[in-house]
Amino acid sequence: MAEGKGRVCVTGGTGFIASIIIRNLLQEGYYVNTTVRSGPANSKKDVSFLTNLPGASERLQIFNADLSNPESFGESIVGCVGVIHTASPVDFQVNQPPETVIKRSVDGAIGILKACLDSKTVKRVVYTSSGSAVIHNRSGAQEMDESYWSDVDFLNETKQFSWSYAISKTLAEKAVLEFGEKNGLEVVSLIPPFVLGPFICAKLPISVHTSLSLLFNDSDNFGALLRFPIAHVDDLARAHIFLFEHPNPKGRYNCSPSSVTLQEIAEFIRSKHPEYKLPSPESIKEIKGENIPHMNSKKLIDAGFKFKYGTEETFEEAIQCCKEKGYLK
Repeated sequence: MAEGKGRVCVTGGTGFIASIIIRNLLQEGYYVNTTVRSGPANSKKDVSFLTNLPGASERLQIFNADLSNPESFGESIVGCVGVIHTASPVDFQVNQPPETVIKRSVDGAIGILKACLDSKTVKRVVYTSSGSAVIHNRSGAQEMDESYWSDVDFLNETKQFSWSYAISKTLAEKAVLEFGEKNGLEVVSLIPPFVLGPFICAKLPISVHTSLSLLFNDSDNFGALLRFPIAHVDDLARAHIFLFEHPNPKGRYNCSPSSVTLQEIAEFIRSKHPEYKLPSPESIKEIKGENIPHMNSKKLIDAGFKFKYGTEETFEEAIQCCKEKGYLK
C-alpha cells in the first residue's frame, strides 16, 4: 500500500520539539514512526498526546528504543525514507559522569545512522543539534554563523552550566556529519537556540521554563537570560521538515530569527500581563550574567526558509500555554 508522502522516523517522540515535528508531519500527509524510551519496570509512559493527534490512528507507529542500545532503533527505521533524529540525553546539572552522557549521545547517533544505511530506503537524515554546539568558544563574537563550533577544551576548563551536554552535542554533531560524508548518506544538522511557544508534550519543557524564569520567579536563571537567541517551536519543526524536503541541503543550519534581552521580556510581560509581579526595572538592570551570542540564520533563510513568528508572539503563546496547562496561576 502506498504511504502518501512516505514514512519518516522521528526519534525521541515524547520531547517538546519532536512532538511538534510529528504533529506537522502528520498534517502534511506523512506516515510517521517515532521512538520513545521505556519507562521503569511496571510503568507505562503516557503517549496519548501523540496518539490523539489528527491522523495518528492511521499513520503513526510508536516503537521503544534507547540511545544506550543503538541497535534498538533498527526496527523503527525499516521502510522509512528519512529520519529526524531529535533524541538526546539531557543532563544540564551534570548528575551523571560526563563520559556517560557523551557516549550515549555519540554512539546512539552513529548507531541510528548505521541503521539508516542498513535500511536501504533512507534518503536523508536531519540531526537536531543545539546552540550549545556553537556558542561556547573563546572567539568573543557576539554573532555566530555555522562556521563557529563550541570548543571542547574550553568547556572542560570552564565547566559552564550544562557543559557536559554542550560537549555531547558538539561531538555528536561532528560525528554524524563526518559519518554521512564518509558513507554517502545525506546528513544535515539543524541548530536550535532557546525554543519556546505552545507545547503538547506531557511535561513543561526546560527551555520554556528557563525562558519564562521571570514568571516562575526562578532567579537562578536570570543571569543566563541577559540576552539569548530564541525560536518558536513551530518554526523549528517546520525548519526540520524544510531541510528534509530541500533538494540539496549542505552541512549545518542555525535556526534562530532573533535574540531577546531580559529587560525586553520584562517590559513585554508588564505591558501584557500586569497581574504578574516582576522584579523592578532597576533590579533587572543590575543582574550580572552573560550575553549569549546571536545565532545568525542567514544560511537557512537564503535556502528559502521563512520564519513565521515574531518575538512577542512566541512569548505570548508560551505564556498562554503554561496558563492553560496550569503551570502559571
